[in-house]
Amino acid sequence: MDTVKLVVVAALLVAGVYGFYSFADQALWIRLAGLLVVIAVAAFVALQTAVGRSVWQFATESRTEVRKVVWPTRQETLQTLLIITIAVLLTALFLWLVDSLLFSIVRYLTGQGD
Repeated sequence: MDTVKLVVVAALLVAGVYGFYSFADQALWIRLAGLLVVIAVAAFVALQTAVGRSVWQFATESRTEVRKVVWPTRQETLQTLLIITIAVLLTALFLWLVDSLLFSIVRYLTGQGD
């Protein structure tokens, strides 16, 4: 039975998108409202399946886990940004120096140097 429900969900979504573009002469807000209603109905039907219930459970558990995260303070974020910026600049400078050195060596070896 879940397979039939998921086929209905897919058909609803396809019909909603088709209807959105088929009624191009209607106002945009009407077409969007219709599409959102179709998406809501499709979501409701999808939640009636085992797959839908497991996806919903995963989403709620993920939200709970995100709430447990200890986010860095503004000062910690700025300090980390500063460290990363300095590291990137130093790496870029090093690579520029190595590139310039290799370019000079190649110019000398090919006889294009001054």
